Amino acid sequence: MPRDERLEAAAAAIRKARALVITAGAGMGVDSGLPDFRGDRGFWNAYPMYERLGLSFVEAANPEHFERDPAFGWGFYGHRTNLYRETVPHAGFGLLRGWIDRFGLDYFVVTSNVDGQFQKAGFAEERVLEVHGSIHHLQCTRPCCEAIWDNKETIPIDIDTMRARHIPACIHCGGVARPNILMFGDWSWLSGRTRQQERHFDEFLTDNREVPLAVVELGAGTAIPTIRSLSERLGNRYGGAVIRINPREAQVPPPFISLSCGALEGVRGIDGVLAS
Repeated sequence: MPRDERLEAAAAAIRKARALVITAGAGMGVDSGLPDFRGDRGFWNAYPMYERLGLSFVEAANPEHFERDPAFGWGFYGHRTNLYRETVPHAGFGLLRGWIDRFGLDYFVVTSNVDGQFQKAGFAEERVLEVHGSIHHLQCTRPCCEAIWDNKETIPIDIDTMRARHIPACIHCGGVARPNILMFGDWSWLSGRTRQQERHFDEFLTDNREVPLAVVELGAGTAIPTIRSLSERLGNRYGGAVIRINPREAQVPPPFISLSCGALEGVRGIDGVLAS
């Protein structure tokens, strides 16, 4: 199907829908200037200091650092905290919100990203499911209890060594705190906040089981296919139209719709048809 026809089909699905699920992976943040960690080279392009140390993304994003060398663990996650706080969500976020308002859509966001960009762009906190947690929330590293709290810490970083000059402390026991993010090989992540978000999402699906559903998937890759699998399950189970927007891995089973481009370009293309 030619690109123009795919854009028309995607726009028709949005017009027909009464509920919208936005699913998003790391590619959603690229147009906001956030780094793409695709492969070791992508990670090292964003963090050349880790290439000098010979560490991959998997090795840098390891919860053991918070136990063995918390200044080093917070070097990576403190830098990312600061980066996400400074980042302005790209225009695609606003276009998605515009569809929700224009067509009176009930909606939910499901994302593997931990950056909090959807909330920053004005999506309601109770309408977002962050399947891997959030860098904007903390927990105890041990953990001493089930508490999860807002990350209000200021974390200066020595970029040459990627070590934090301040280590956040647990507000309950005074030990080392860590981000409430599901890391690689992670046995101490507290899932309570995400489980509550999952319950909200389940309620949304129950409430909208009888209405036309559209799924817009943005920048979700195949390396960790959690988001892609969810999009397809929603399309198959609820008879919804799935629109997959991805510059490198846009393949999608029929009858779903594929747009081989970045998130912002794809959303703008659909919006152009909706506005015509």
